[in-house]
Amino acid sequence: MNNNFYNGVGRRKSSVARVYLSDGQGTHTVNKNSNIKEYLKRDSLVIHALEPLTVLNLNDKIDLKINVSGGGLTGQAGAIRLGIARALIELNEDFKLQLRNRGLLTRDSRVVERKKYGQPGARKKFQFSKR
Repeated sequence: MNNNFYNGVGRRKSSVARVYLSDGQGTHTVNKNSNIKEYLKRDSLVIHALEPLTVLNLNDKIDLKINVSGGGLTGQAGAIRLGIARALIELNEDFKLQLRNRGLLTRDSRVVERKKYGQPGARKKFQFSKR
């Protein structure tokens, strides 16, 4: 790897993550100033977001610069995960099969269902009174 940047875009719920990776010592910067562990707060989300690097054993060999916006922390972690996987494929096409077998290249298309009129939520109904 030379000092090029490889990028990938990931989306999940209403979150969008732009991931730029390059060779380095394993620093992961989110939104220009915070560490990924400080930003995502929960270890489970950090593990989820960095899963593509863990599968390929590249945690200490790649630096990440991540711009993420929209949604909550869970959606952002999912968006980061997909962005990292897509950037890794741009880096090396041979990674595609390993990532595909783990389901890391599939965009999770589930989004919040809209609220309907005459109801308190998307599916919930107001209490029915017979009398």
